[in-house]
Amino acid sequence: MFPDLTMRGQDDPHGRALTVRPPTVGQLASRVGDLARRPAEWWRLVVFDAAAPVRVPLDDRLWLTTWPPGHGGTVHGRVSTLLAGELAEVILADCGVTERPLRANRVRVHGGPCTVTNPGPAYAVSLHADWSGPDEPSHGH
Repeated sequence: MFPDLTMRGQDDPHGRALTVRPPTVGQLASRVGDLARRPAEWWRLVVFDAAAPVRVPLDDRLWLTTWPPGHGGTVHGRVSTLLAGELAEVILADCGVTERPLRANRVRVHGGPCTVTNPGPAYAVSLHADWSGPDEPSHGH
């Protein structure tokens, strides 16, 4: 017996409830990478504020953050990429504090929240994704 390929995408013919699963980390990373390569879809949404980072939701899982020079904060996304400017990940260890520069257009997967700072003289823009989307106010940290 072969499955009926014409049923693809339709409700279960047997009346069973279909379970919607959250995307995997790999699927989130793929979405971030794909969107990062299409600035025409997000660049107009970037907001610059010298007083604090600005978080702009794109959908229920993706958001942009604009980081003014000298500002930083905690990123709660599981996946992120630097789109423009400079950002450094701040790592706290027993031996002290280390700042590791992030490279533009490299998709990163985080095990949990991470701290970043903008050490550069210009704004930085990053793109993030998580299962629950942005969980902080859209303006500030």
